[in-house]
Amino acid sequence: MRTRLVVFIAVFQSVLFLGHVFLYETWTYFWRAPDPPGISPLQLTLGILSISFLVTSLLAFRYTNPLLRWLYTVAAVWLGALSFLFFAACACWVVYGLARLTGATVNGRLLDLALFGTAAAVSGYGVINAAWTRVRRVSIKLPNLPASWRGRTAALISDLHLGHVKNTGFARRMTAIINRLKPDIVWIAGDLYDGTAVDAKRAASPLKELQPPLGTFFVEGNHEEFRDPAKYLEAVRASGMRVLDNEKAEVDGLQILGVPYRHATHASHFGSVLEAMEIDRERASVLLTHAPDHVAVAEAAGIGLQVSGHTHVGQFIPYTWIAARIYREFVYGLNRVGKMLVYTSSGAGTWGPPLRVGSQPEIVLIQFE
Repeated sequence: MRTRLVVFIAVFQSVLFLGHVFLYETWTYFWRAPDPPGISPLQLTLGILSISFLVTSLLAFRYTNPLLRWLYTVAAVWLGALSFLFFAACACWVVYGLARLTGATVNGRLLDLALFGTAAAVSGYGVINAAWTRVRRVSIKLPNLPASWRGRTAALISDLHLGHVKNTGFARRMTAIINRLKPDIVWIAGDLYDGTAVDAKRAASPLKELQPPLGTFFVEGNHEEFRDPAKYLEAVRASGMRVLDNEKAEVDGLQILGVPYRHATHASHFGSVLEAMEIDRERASVLLTHAPDHVAVAEAAGIGLQVSGHTHVGQFIPYTWIAARIYREFVYGLNRVGKMLVYTSSGAGTWGPPLRVGSQPEIVLIQFE
């Protein structure tokens, strides 16, 4: 395991370093900047930035303090911007190559400014977009829904990723938004925490203010499982939420089930866990599980509605396309498989780079018809 980790770190850092070298060579070539003797300020800056995310990430898994949180956030933003800057650099060479083939003249400096300026603008938009949490309203009609549930609302939120980028202040803001919606019940579909070092109880403490009449229910995601989930689950319970750990809760005639991420990753085990819950197929049921990995298994078990998160819809281009290819129609929104409805949330927070381009952070308000 340790050898794999070392290999991954070495490969990841090598890719980052080569990416920064590519940026430097592109910038200086098209800007026609002379190559100064020794190490230039630009080379030094890019060199530091190339190792910033890996170094701060390794520290973030062991320590937490305001300075480290700020450094990690800066490094994470830069990592996201690097993706767009890399594509801008590629575009520079493509335009230059086409110009050479057609005999056209290209102003290298203007090309540099236009493409890298666009990449910087898109990165800035991504940061702003990721910080603007929307409320999405969805109406759902479930067969055999108890009459008492008609007209009731459920707030679904997932993937807050409380840690070094988002912490207590973010949890407080999400709590305020949910309370203004006045839902009857709240569902938190995993990855409340980022998995890095964090004061778990303090970070989640604002969630104590969530007081829906029918309660708040939580199911753990993969980031709670980066380490021993016990400290996270203890903090969740201390915030007044009920943790569903392979169990079923009866809430005014509605079956609400929760399966943690680690028990839902393998189809056969997931199926056996659901079977053990003795789901009444003649009554409405809602399954909370972090990822929409095996929706056919949940449908076969007789679930009426599955709510999940995890995908982030890829967060930003081009990863949005990759996520869509992996999860297909279940990457985001309300969809159906057989008799079961599936709602996959894009999540409220971010993981890694706090950018969103091609996706939006959300809190979902589900109204039952």
